[in-house]
Amino acid sequence: MRIFISALALLLSSTTFASVLPKESRVPGGIAIIPLSGLNGATAPSVDFRGNRVMVLDAKGTGLEKRAKWLAVVGIPLKAKASQDLVLSAGGLKYGFTINDKAYRAQYLKIKNKKHVNPDPEQVKRWRREKAEMVAAFKHWDQVNQPPVQFELPAKGRFSSPFGLKRFYNNQPRNPHSGLDIAAPKGSPIKAPAAGTVLTTGHYFFNGKTVIMDHGQGLTTMYCHMDRIDVKPGDKLNTGDKLGTIGTTGRSTGPHLHWGVSLNNVRVDPTLFLNN
Repeated sequence: MRIFISALALLLSSTTFASVLPKESRVPGGIAIIPLSGLNGATAPSVDFRGNRVMVLDAKGTGLEKRAKWLAVVGIPLKAKASQDLVLSAGGLKYGFTINDKAYRAQYLKIKNKKHVNPDPEQVKRWRREKAEMVAAFKHWDQVNQPPVQFELPAKGRFSSPFGLKRFYNNQPRNPHSGLDIAAPKGSPIKAPAAGTVLTTGHYFFNGKTVIMDHGQGLTTMYCHMDRIDVKPGDKLNTGDKLGTIGTTGRSTGPHLHWGVSLNNVRVDPTLFLNN
């Protein structure tokens, strides 16, 4: 059985469920909130999207409880196309949904360290090892009933590079910007935007000194280019606890925090989780 949900039928104001859900934005790099009609069990169903498990929340109190008992909160890949048929699988049912196009602007950056644009073979090997470690963290699953889905900003500063930019380093095209950059002086504090557990820390080739936190149900956050790391894997943190300080390590043109948010192993726009 395949259930296709009309985008118009799901067009609800953000204020309807802003207190308990992230903001829905059905575009590449955004979030889709899908009522799982027909699944009414007492425990949350397991939902799959492109081989990754998906966050499922109780619909009670969201304004969508009349449509379904459970809601899937799905991260949409930046490379997804509006013409594609995107489908969730849950409890033997399939839930199809569509997205809208979004045009992200381009950003051209001049990188002094040419190895951060065209790394040598040994540096490529290092990057691949580090990427595997980070992906393992993004795919981590901790089954919690209500993960925190509204965040405080992890640092104070100017938003220097928004999410989704089409990036060119020394005029060479690279992957789109998968996070939000917050520019601030070196040494400025970085704080946990919500409760969670530190999954991994490292000093990576491109990302510099990095922390990855787990918030439950496939929701993770990443903090890159840090000057100092003040936490270790396994640390359980509350909102506002210090992670470390802003720096310019790795591939960076100046002191800033690259803040990434990952949902079902898909990098999504961090601003969709901000509580203000």
